[in-house]
Amino acid sequence: MTDYQVDEGMEITLHFTLLLEDGTVVDSTREKAPATFQFGDGNLPPGFENPLKGLRKGESERFTIAPEHAFGQHNEQNIQLLKLEDFGDETPEVGMVMSFADKAGAELPGVVKSIDGERVEVDFNHPLAGRTLTFDVEILDITPALTH
Repeated sequence: MTDYQVDEGMEITLHFTLLLEDGTVVDSTREKAPATFQFGDGNLPPGFENPLKGLRKGESERFTIAPEHAFGQHNEQNIQLLKLEDFGDETPEVGMVMSFADKAGAELPGVVKSIDGERVEVDFNHPLAGRTLTFDVEILDITPALTH
């Protein structure tokens, strides 16, 4: 049996838990099926993928991921004021996640932050922007990725 390690060209199966600074669980595979991805395929942000390099099957690690290596810093320019009439038939509510189209027509989620008369403040930052995260992983399997 070959003892593979996490690296380019490998398919990795793992369990993970993603936590906020205060220990709140954001996402986890522990109670469900493990995640499988090919190292370097872009499914994991580099800040999450790079610390895994060199780990072996059966190993568990816990990494602290700074905002700039996770979902970026919170950017005030990503908070936009829109007119209530821009929402058409939809009625925005504070805390609601809504889907908007960007200039290229791609879907862009935004969180309604406040409503003041006819003005609606929408935050287009990733909900985890500006957060330092803890990435707790357990490597279940490592196999050479099948190339097509």
